[in-house]
Amino acid sequence: MIPMVNLRAQYAEIQFEIEAGLAQTMENCAFILGPNVQEFEQEAAHYLGVKHAIGVASGTDALHLALLAEGIGEGDEVITTAFTFIATAEAIRYVGAKPVFVDIDEKSFNISPTAIERAITTKTKAIMPVHLFGQPVDMDGIKQLSDQFQLKIIEDCAQSFGADINGKQTGSFGNAAGFSFFPSKNLGAFGDGGLVTAQSDETAEMVRMLRNHGCKKRYYHDVIGFNSRLDEMQAVILRAKLKRIDQYNQRRRHAAYLYSQLMAELPLQTPVEDSIGTHVYHQYTLLCDRRDEIMAALQARQIACAVYYPVPLHKQKVFAADCANVRLPVTESISERCVSLPICPELSEDNIHEIVSVIETVLN
Repeated sequence: MIPMVNLRAQYAEIQFEIEAGLAQTMENCAFILGPNVQEFEQEAAHYLGVKHAIGVASGTDALHLALLAEGIGEGDEVITTAFTFIATAEAIRYVGAKPVFVDIDEKSFNISPTAIERAITTKTKAIMPVHLFGQPVDMDGIKQLSDQFQLKIIEDCAQSFGADINGKQTGSFGNAAGFSFFPSKNLGAFGDGGLVTAQSDETAEMVRMLRNHGCKKRYYHDVIGFNSRLDEMQAVILRAKLKRIDQYNQRRRHAAYLYSQLMAELPLQTPVEDSIGTHVYHQYTLLCDRRDEIMAALQARQIACAVYYPVPLHKQKVFAADCANVRLPVTESISERCVSLPICPELSEDNIHEIVSVIETVLN
């Protein structure tokens, strides 16, 4: 059995450090917004090169609170991609705004600045680029549009912790950004968790209030807020993994390069690294017209694989009313042909050779 990610093996490498930290937390009994949350926020802000990092309960909450803190609300439009997990668009809907879906680049699978520009209207208030599968978006192009049309940028960095553009980390380009610490992410917790990054003191102050029932001072509530705090025990785990994130991402990149090298002559498209930034391979995603055959062969050998994403958001029932006339040909074509293979820091070269040999039996 080869899983998509091997969390058991990753835990084994850092078990002593994590268990010691959890034991200390239980002994101290500081469980809510305790010292590990505060230390993790400082360490994450330093790593990401941002002024503020605020821990929240999930990646979805991170996007939701970032949008609220940036003043996005009822009647506004936010341009984003339909080729992403639904949390991206859910967060936009949560604040009363409308997600406007545009097409993606056929090689990077990321949102296209050209498509964004065509979709801007007088109601457009923000752009939410998704650094999909760990590949950074063309942030220079998006920043130009933001400046030209006075739009906010809220980055969805759920899949891109550690990815950078010329040394500048994703999550540091926009007005705010949301990260996810779902267990399978490049930087993953042992449950849900998220992070909002911001350069503005005002945005950060608002997010801190929103995550904690709308208060700066206990029992004094300035706004209607939420219960969305990063758990102290998850912060212990994240601090241990943050020390190793560059190592983890380098291992992912090594695995991706080996995959691509071994499949270079096969009739499929391996991930394309553009010149924009450093891909950290949250997913390793192929395009192939014989996807279903490949998946069946892998599953027969107990090798995990997955389709991210089989139904793009503009085709989902929940958005049907707004998207009846939306046509995104690149997105639709990719969703019909994409398949993701196992990738994680612990994936061995033997595993990769085995996976590729199965694919070869289908395509040769």
